[in-house]
Amino acid sequence: MGKRETLEPSALNRVIIGDCVSALEKLPAGSVDLIFADPPYNLQLDGALLRPNNSRVDGVDQDWDKFASFETYDAFSRDWLSACRRVLKPDGALWVIGSYHNIFRVGAALQDMGYWILNDVIWRKTNPMPNFRGRRFTNAHETLIWAAHSSESRYTFHYESMKAFNEDLQMRSDWLLPICSGGERLKQGAKKAHPTQKPESLLHRILLATSSPGDVVLDPFFGTGTTGAVAKQLGRNWLGVEQNKAYGEIARKRIAAVTPLEAESFSPVPSKRSAPRVPFGTLIELGIIAAGAKIYDPKAKHAALVRADGTIACAGERGSIHKIGAHLQGREACNGWTFWHTKRGRELEPIDALREKAREQLGMTAN
Repeated sequence: MGKRETLEPSALNRVIIGDCVSALEKLPAGSVDLIFADPPYNLQLDGALLRPNNSRVDGVDQDWDKFASFETYDAFSRDWLSACRRVLKPDGALWVIGSYHNIFRVGAALQDMGYWILNDVIWRKTNPMPNFRGRRFTNAHETLIWAAHSSESRYTFHYESMKAFNEDLQMRSDWLLPICSGGERLKQGAKKAHPTQKPESLLHRILLATSSPGDVVLDPFFGTGTTGAVAKQLGRNWLGVEQNKAYGEIARKRIAAVTPLEAESFSPVPSKRSAPRVPFGTLIELGIIAAGAKIYDPKAKHAALVRADGTIACAGERGSIHKIGAHLQGREACNGWTFWHTKRGRELEPIDALREKAREQLGMTAN
């Protein structure tokens, strides 16, 4: 799936001042695990934006957000996306954030270049800027695209961690988070240090979900270093590319003041899919469940006989826990580990708990 190289420790955890495409050309191919990109949005602002009282809105009017045409912006997008794909590991992934001004154009470029889109995530802002002119809906969200290097990538996703984070419910693709404000908003005097500083909560969720401790996280539009600050706190390595020296210096000072968390504070919840495989027959061999015992469907309407060869018998059929579970439900497939249960008094317990006991006996659990 392509060549992989490793970045030397001395090349990590630093701000590179310069154009992102030129800077990325100097990095080894296949050396980055995750990329978070917050590129210029090409907002196409026409004059100053004023509040109803005629005070000026502190918006984005810097030259770095101005492009002569959509064609110019598209060429810019393809250039940095191509540079990112070269340095991304074959199993790496990229996040890019944008608004209605640019995200659809960037998304099309991603697909044209071979990236594989995994999700689009809606960041719904709890405290968005109002629409002062009253001619449109309040623009209360931004869109993030999460894309793997290719359709064959074995990308990182800490599903169990995100589910636990979300009170044991699957994490959805709409995230309710505040914009960067208050003490988190960096200032130079009375003015914002950067007009589009992203909240640390957004990067916290992204890095916890889609990277692992020790990974290399690259931000090609580093700004004031939110990605680096959160990466350092969570035990990830980071690289930031920023063309504005003033922003880069703010980022360096900000990240230098960050204290990393203890490793136990950010290690991901182990994935059940990555756990060592244990056949149902092993439970019989270890004496965790006996041949001749009964196991039950979730409502205890059906009882299956456990056979010495690791199969079960129920409703006139014999086969694996998965095959018989699917047969009873009239389905093509079934996860027998969660479908079948043992009885403890009147309580039913999924046999998946017995598999964990088998892993413990076999020394397969993590230290």
